[in-house]
Amino acid sequence: MRVKCIVSYDGTHFRGYQVQPNKRTVQSEIEAVLTKLHKGQSVKVHASGRTDANVHALGQVIHFDTTLTIPPEKWPYALNSLLPVDIVILEAEYVADHFHSRFNARKKEYRYKISTQKIPNVFKRDYTYHFPYALDIESMKKACHHLCGTHDFTSFCVAKTEVEDKVRTIYSIDLIEEGADLTFCFTGNGFLYNMVRILTGTLLEVGQGKKTPDQIPFILEGKDRSLSGKTVPGHGLYLWKVYYDN
Repeated sequence: MRVKCIVSYDGTHFRGYQVQPNKRTVQSEIEAVLTKLHKGQSVKVHASGRTDANVHALGQVIHFDTTLTIPPEKWPYALNSLLPVDIVILEAEYVADHFHSRFNARKKEYRYKISTQKIPNVFKRDYTYHFPYALDIESMKKACHHLCGTHDFTSFCVAKTEVEDKVRTIYSIDLIEEGADLTFCFTGNGFLYNMVRILTGTLLEVGQGKKTPDQIPFILEGKDRSLSGKTVPGHGLYLWKVYYDN
């Protein structure tokens, strides 16, 4: 049977989601626990997508196949009892054999958290990017409007990416202000490698007046990574939610 799980994790002490030789990753930790539950039989885990080192997740989705007959509501307890404290299985359910956590995903929501307070909060250092500069929020919102829609996002991904098709659709970009905290909410049908972090870096440059909102269309048309802003650090990024049909 195929099991679908919603997973949250604190990415601070991981080298990313995907298995890497001699590196601590989220996938390797989950697969090790599943192998233990299956009495040494290797179990492959598939995710909606990879996250980089230090990136967090509130709503990562994974699936795996099992021969065990554990009730779906018991899977989180079985896995969480063996997983390290920085990974938590929130929900589990049995799904059809053709379900795939990556290929059936319809859209994803990422959030990036920033603190603009002058003195950094030591307790937020692993979860929020400290950016103590004045920002023009209205200019940033205008830039967001230009980024929404279907575009070739070559200018907003790593230059050496192996992905050939760089056309993606961004459905919405929202900015949430809570005192000195600012959260960018990106929802789209998919995102290229480092795309959200580069989008955020570019919007911050707009907020500082280093770029104007009207430059965004030209950056998109230029299809050149050097035209966009810096890549902000991974620790402020969260895979928030993955959406599927029904």
